[in-house]
Amino acid sequence: MTLNQLIYFQTIARLEHFRKAAEELNISQPSLSHSMSSLEDELGLKLFKRNGRNITLTKYGKVFLEKIDKILFELDLAQKHMKQLSGTHGHIDIAYVYPLSYSYIPKLVREFLSIEDNKNTTFSFHQQITADIIKGLMIERFDVGFCAFADNNDEIEFVPLIKQEMVVITSRNHELSKQDTVKLKDIEKYQVIGYDRSSGLGKLTKNIFLDNGLHPEIVHECPDENSIASLMAEDFGIALVANIDSLKNHSINILKIDDYNIDHTVYFAYKKDNYQLKAIKKFIEFTTKHGKLY
Repeated sequence: MTLNQLIYFQTIARLEHFRKAAEELNISQPSLSHSMSSLEDELGLKLFKRNGRNITLTKYGKVFLEKIDKILFELDLAQKHMKQLSGTHGHIDIAYVYPLSYSYIPKLVREFLSIEDNKNTTFSFHQQITADIIKGLMIERFDVGFCAFADNNDEIEFVPLIKQEMVVITSRNHELSKQDTVKLKDIEKYQVIGYDRSSGLGKLTKNIFLDNGLHPEIVHECPDENSIASLMAEDFGIALVANIDSLKNHSINILKIDDYNIDHTVYFAYKKDNYQLKAIKKFIEFTTKHGKLY
């Protein structure tokens, strides 16, 4: 069974005449008749019956036509959608770590769409941890990602975009709350709320502690800054976190570290040497040029 046979069958069913169908399809009538005979032989049943000079569908032909109409309709939609993607429309699957969802990603995408040539591009947004973003890029689930750097992966291009200062946060009632700054070693004196150990920031904070010979008691792990800050507000302990905009929405104190300069870098990532739609290429160029915040 071929696509041409399905189109031939649908045309004959609509016109109810082999000669007229052959003329519309621009093939010879014998070729059309042979194609339909082969289709009937393959299906093992009759699709047409004679009605004078015209032909009509058998009971089974009507059932087959119902199925074929749906298939060819979906095929037409798919073809139109692919032409849109390859043209001025385009679609981008974008993944990013949670801290960027509050302001950075919405603003970046809005600025991209404000350019006339990009206004018809559509996006699917996926909030993930770094490890899942990298996996998604590798299997082409995501087109681009915003995440921490991943070692030992030569297939992904990493472009540094954002530097976030690492700070200590406490509740308003904590004994450190009267201070504006804190020393890194002071963290070890208190119970600590940490990042999920599999996340990029979880690995970063763990390495910071190890590099400085610190072994704080990590009593809880959380996926992001806002969930950590919510626990801080209820005096669960202290935390070493990236200083993101949304921390200001919580009832906490933010303390700078006065004896250790720590930054967390967020990268723009995409798979190297991968086929990309025009819209994806334009978004990569735009983000690389306009997305840096340091």
